[in-house]
Amino acid sequence: MTWLRIALCQLAPVVGDLGGNVEKMLSALSQAEESGADLAVFPELAITGYPPEDLLLKPGFVADNQVALANVARATERCAAIVGFVDERLDLYNSAAVCAGGEVRGVYHKRNLPNYSVFDEQRYFSPGAAAESLYLVAGVHVGVSICEDAWDPTGPVSDQAAAGAELVVNINASPYYAQRLGERQRMLATRAADASCVLVYVNAVGGQDELVFDGASMVFEADGRLVAALPQFEETISVFDLEVRPIYRKRLLDPRGRRRAPALPEVTVSTGPSHPVPAPRREPPLARPLGEEEEIYRALVLGTRDYVRKNGFGEVVVGLSGGIDSSLVATIATDALGAGAVHGVSMPSRYTTGPSNEDAAELAATLGIDYRTIAIEPAHQAMMSMLAGDFGLAGSEVAGQIAHQVGGQAGPGGGAGLAEDNLQSRLRGVILMALSNRFGWLVLTTGNKSELAVGYSTLYGDTAGGFAVIKDVPKTLVYGLCRWRNSTGPVVPERVLTKPPTAELRPGQLDTDSLPPYGQLDPVLAAYVEGDLTAGELVEAGFDPALAERVVRLVDGAEYKRRQSPIGVRVTPKAFGRDRRMPITNGYR
Repeated sequence: MTWLRIALCQLAPVVGDLGGNVEKMLSALSQAEESGADLAVFPELAITGYPPEDLLLKPGFVADNQVALANVARATERCAAIVGFVDERLDLYNSAAVCAGGEVRGVYHKRNLPNYSVFDEQRYFSPGAAAESLYLVAGVHVGVSICEDAWDPTGPVSDQAAAGAELVVNINASPYYAQRLGERQRMLATRAADASCVLVYVNAVGGQDELVFDGASMVFEADGRLVAALPQFEETISVFDLEVRPIYRKRLLDPRGRRRAPALPEVTVSTGPSHPVPAPRREPPLARPLGEEEEIYRALVLGTRDYVRKNGFGEVVVGLSGGIDSSLVATIATDALGAGAVHGVSMPSRYTTGPSNEDAAELAATLGIDYRTIAIEPAHQAMMSMLAGDFGLAGSEVAGQIAHQVGGQAGPGGGAGLAEDNLQSRLRGVILMALSNRFGWLVLTTGNKSELAVGYSTLYGDTAGGFAVIKDVPKTLVYGLCRWRNSTGPVVPERVLTKPPTAELRPGQLDTDSLPPYGQLDPVLAAYVEGDLTAGELVEAGFDPALAERVVRLVDGAEYKRRQSPIGVRVTPKAFGRDRRMPITNGYR
């Protein structure tokens, strides 16, 4: 048997920051060399960050990325490095360079280019050809593949193993969504067992716009056993020893035999083995698996932190209503950035109840964040007076409405209704954006996925801001995340978790005045938005016909609002944004 000392470099590249990414990689490579590693593995497109999108249309960017790769290659010594970069030939290729001894010893081009969900690699890259090399690293025959290549059961991993690879490295920039880790683990275990070789999976970590890369790099034995697992959502470098058994054992011991393929060209990268019997042996890590709510919460924290920091913002501001959504957003922001970087603003109206004000103040005090109150009443009165003529209200009617406004439908004669409700929300948006302009704070909006889906939001009001932290979190999950966070130390007031949700834009208002209960709404939304069922198929699936029709109508009618809302962290298999690209002008019902 042969031992290979390997360094899994689970890094967080920044898209476009070629110099910063190289600096980070050189530091990791130095650590791998000092630890006696034979092979250091970096994520997919680690040089450029993922996804570089239309930066790839700039020839200068592509050329600079190749210069950056050369800088990494020159720094390699005995330890080989597998580095993700963009290769330019007649076309562009999503590529992995195998570097050692100060130079690039070989290049692999990604063969399977994903073009679904959040991926559009076929817009930029050409697929690689089938013929590739194996690399002899410290006595081990190593194959190289990239991300989607491993999802094909008859693809590059299988081909390289059949041609003699004892270990296949798969470098990734695989975005997170809830329960994605289990899917990956099952697939990779199957791929390793079918190929009868060690499979090394290294994933990027960090937030990039709405995407979060969760790391969770893994290593599987030739029988599909998980032998190493790095933590989710943490940048880390782990060096440990792998036992690599000769691949011919599978052919001799498995009665099914195994597929053979023509031998691939072999490139000797480093001689060895460098340490056939490690002393002392570095044991592979096995990170603690996270529960679903903790996993999602940590994804939201990481996505928020990286969006704020990578875009040069120092502090954020959140409108605190005393409700569940703003409580969760403020808590996530505080965990992501620290209490000193978060500002909470209460903006009560004449309809804001005492308990809501108390809950907002209690949350801010528990979090230790800056808290201030800016009442919108003076501005609301002024706006109502300014609009009185156009709303068809006499002076006395304006005064009476300000004093006694009640819920109802907008109609002739200026009765209380949607316009007056939304005016309050827009005034709050103006206040938050004014603070943002004055102090440079990034406004975090507080709308959840359920509200975004059905348009239960005010355009240029509560949708006004720079980053929508929970835009992909259904309302029912908002409660679950708050309860999980409270289990680690009480933060969200208990009353916030138990009182009925309300926008408090008129006396006694509840969300259920306008929407089905969230326990009924969220399953329909999941089936329609994430499952792509039609209204008829929703009914066939068992949903109430009237409910299905109503939800479909609301979702379709709110597309124009969603197109104008800020981006936010993606945590479900299909988020609004780059996942779901529906036409606004759309006659299909």
